[in-house]
Amino acid sequence: MDVALGGTFDPVHDGHRRLFERAFELGDVTVGLTSDELAPKTRHVERTVRSFDDRRADLETELEAIATEYDRSFEIRRLEEPTGIATEPQFDYLVVSPETRSGGERINEIRRERGHDPLEVVVVPHLRADDGDIISSTRIVHGEIDEHGTVLEGD
Repeated sequence: MDVALGGTFDPVHDGHRRLFERAFELGDVTVGLTSDELAPKTRHVERTVRSFDDRRADLETELEAIATEYDRSFEIRRLEEPTGIATEPQFDYLVVSPETRSGGERINEIRRERGHDPLEVVVVPHLRADDGDIISSTRIVHGEIDEHGTVLEGD
């Protein structure tokens, strides 16, 4: 089975790792990584996003370890548009987080218009930080939590 998922992944955290693990449970994985142009447009909160090349290098390191554990292969591709790679016919699954479920529904609309079978959209629940709020890259960048959801002490 071929699995698609996408994101900015800056920085990678335990919530992302949960997505990756679920994807590798299902099959071989293609990750769409937002381009430098697309990444700022996908943010709900304006913040700096590292370069595509830097994010790709970190993502590759993360994926290699999980792929090996599941004996799966992976590929990282540049995303230039939000619906990205998942509209291509070869995929069977799309792994998403709860807030991107609607994007999965839109992808399936596009797939139907193109004559492709719809994807099975697999929603992976958010991982919670120690304070009960979700683990997010934005919270990490703002210094609220670390990549594992541990609340960091304020100044």
